[in-house]
Amino acid sequence: MSSAREWIESVRAEKWGLFVDLLFAIVWVTMVDVLFRVIDGPTYAYWMLMLAGIVAYFGFFASLEMAKSDTH
Repeated sequence: MSSAREWIESVRAEKWGLFVDLLFAIVWVTMVDVLFRVIDGPTYAYWMLMLAGIVAYFGFFASLEMAKSDTH
């Protein structure tokens, strides 16, 4: 039972981070889905863009962290 309690406490501590992660995923998937409904592209390109969301996520948040740590 303590593992569930620890999990709940960690979720509470990271609630904004989890919310931003979820929001990024929803926006990315919606954007790709709408794009491919409009242009009717090939299936492999659809899945490649979905996977590119992983790279975009880490790239965006890594650059955000670098910008926050820059003290110029």
